[in-house]
Amino acid sequence: MSAANFRPQPRQMLKRLRDVMAGPGSAQHRLEQVVKVIAADMVAEVCSVYIKRAGDMLELFATEGLKPEAVHQTRLRVGEGLVGDIGAHARALALADAQAHPQFAYRPETGEEAYASLMGVPILRSGRVLGVLVVQNKTRRQYAEEEIEHLETIAMVLAELVATGELIKPAEMLATEGNAMLPSRLEGVRINGGLGIGHAVLHQRRVIIRKVVAEDADEEILRFRAALAGMQSAIDQMIDAVDREGEHRDILETYRMFAEDRGWIGRIAEAIKTGLTAEAAVQKVQNDTRARMAQVTDAYLRERLLDLDDLAARLLQHLSGDVDLLVEMPPSDAILIARSMGPAELLDYDRTTLRALVLEEGSATSHVAIVARALDIPVVGRVSGILAKVESGDQIIVDGDNGLVMVRPGDDVMEHFATAIVARQQRQESFAAMRHLPATTVDGTDVSLLLNAGMLADLSHVDETGAAGVGLYRTEIPFMIRSAYPDLASQIDIYQRVLDRVGGRPVVFRTLDVGGDKRLPYFSYDDDENPAMGWRAIRISVDRPAMLRQQLRGMIRAAAGRPLSIMFPMVSEVAELDIALAVLRLEVAREEARGGAVPAPLSVGVMIEVPSLCWQIDQVLQRVDFLSVGSNDLMQFLFASDRGSPTMADRFDTLAPAMLKLLHMLAHKANQAGKPITVCGEMAGRPLEAMTLLALGYRRLSMNPAAIGPVKTMVRSLDIAAISPYVCGLLEATDHSLRQKLRSLARDHGVLT
Repeated sequence: MSAANFRPQPRQMLKRLRDVMAGPGSAQHRLEQVVKVIAADMVAEVCSVYIKRAGDMLELFATEGLKPEAVHQTRLRVGEGLVGDIGAHARALALADAQAHPQFAYRPETGEEAYASLMGVPILRSGRVLGVLVVQNKTRRQYAEEEIEHLETIAMVLAELVATGELIKPAEMLATEGNAMLPSRLEGVRINGGLGIGHAVLHQRRVIIRKVVAEDADEEILRFRAALAGMQSAIDQMIDAVDREGEHRDILETYRMFAEDRGWIGRIAEAIKTGLTAEAAVQKVQNDTRARMAQVTDAYLRERLLDLDDLAARLLQHLSGDVDLLVEMPPSDAILIARSMGPAELLDYDRTTLRALVLEEGSATSHVAIVARALDIPVVGRVSGILAKVESGDQIIVDGDNGLVMVRPGDDVMEHFATAIVARQQRQESFAAMRHLPATTVDGTDVSLLLNAGMLADLSHVDETGAAGVGLYRTEIPFMIRSAYPDLASQIDIYQRVLDRVGGRPVVFRTLDVGGDKRLPYFSYDDDENPAMGWRAIRISVDRPAMLRQQLRGMIRAAAGRPLSIMFPMVSEVAELDIALAVLRLEVAREEARGGAVPAPLSVGVMIEVPSLCWQIDQVLQRVDFLSVGSNDLMQFLFASDRGSPTMADRFDTLAPAMLKLLHMLAHKANQAGKPITVCGEMAGRPLEAMTLLALGYRRLSMNPAAIGPVKTMVRSLDIAAISPYVCGLLEATDHSLRQKLRSLARDHGVLT
């Protein structure tokens, strides 16, 4: 058969490979036979297998067609050459003229100069690249899509041979960085604050796939359908067991929707029809999905891959008959270490024994992070390579507040953090004891301390902290965790539950602030060069008024005659605000016309985040009932400094004279007009910054739950009248930051910051 007329026959090919791999001889001998079979089956002059070794090296392990002496001698770094490019990006490559590709790297010892075309695929297992499988032809061959899929199926089979450890020991495939037994300090990003000390439990729940090639495809389909039904039933039971009012219940219901996704189920069924067992088909589809998603830059969509990873692992458990998903762990001090997790996986563990969670991947918007926050578990994410640096049972310290993980710490470090945990617990107890005390300063000024929230689970903290209400409810989070835009009934239910939960305390709903780094998965966006300054928030609402009308309608009906406060984000000019207010008036009139109860009172506010609006503040105050300062974005735009950039993160300070002068002007204008003004950015939750804001004239601060206790402690130790003249006198200074002067001021006046 000529290469041009080749049509893959996957099932026959897999059976031939199965016979070779089950035959006599060493693993190396069997691999050498495998490449001969693949070359013949694919009508290729060359078939080569490269295996990944420590130090990110890809070594030629077997070949049919290249010079035999190149085996175990030719090595390419991951990222080097076409083979290295496939290994680096975990994606297939098919080229009719490989030598014309800019990544082509010539190795004279192989004799590959005679070959024009190349097709290669990664050898993947559990999302990790184990090697690269390549075929080559002398002619300029246009490889078809079905040939690429055929080679990917073959690579799936090869992955099991590599994973046995017969070809190369697993330890030789790991990165080598120093002595693994020495103490080490690893940095990540804070996902949920808190401190935890315990012993490492490695979350590597895998089913070993012992059989890759199926005997009977129809029987495998039946096994797959039965396991799928069992998994879906188990997820339903898990959902029924959680708090009916918690946001993590909504997340699990979204997760169940993934488990019923027809596309995912259909791809697995198609893989089974090619000749794979049900287990191998699940693994192949997940490998393919992970490879595709590795190229996606959208953070939200990448986080959804974790849900699919979780589902694939869970389905494999049901296929194997091992549905006991709880992992054995130390009785009382488990530090869970994982590459990534789906939300249901965390709930498989005994919550009473978990001290912290550490992830190689992960972000604050991941579903597992939301569940962990609901359970009050410290989480550090993006800790590069931690699974390769930690052994099960290692002593671990997790500092969630600072995004640090200490592995095998020394006695002095252990003692320090043990003391810190005791002190933290004592502080938390003291904060809890004062939750019913008023946030009143020494000189008798009442301060409203409010919560920032975005999930129903956050609202339990209102009572726990004694907060005066919710100063910022981020309505976009329920939109982001769904796979489709919530209809009106869903939105009414969300807002109704929020209002019911807070028990009559005030809640300020911010309308959708999506776009930028908060993209809805079911919404299309242009690629703005500067997303934070692009099409987002009120700009989307103005351009898509139907979305805004539906959201406002949902809030109005959820209030059902109760007080309602609505705030518009990212407003840049009065004209934008006027459009939003006109839409709100239309929805109020609509509700009145249908005989519904309109909110009483209805308060309308605007977020001050864009500096241009500050110069129209008098006109804004004529139109709204309150203001709220988003200090994070305001500072970003004021200093033209991307707050997401590691290089710029600490370059400017919120306590710089320019920032404080602008904040002082806003407070003065609002107070003069008799309109409440709140700061709801991170600045409000830091005691020193909060002290400064009070000195500038602010009396309402909204923050994360953990900040309420420390800020209230500061408030009750502060005499505003004593420090305000000095703070206001600093506004004309030219210092880069006033932090040190303000810290000295607090110390001199006995303010607890």
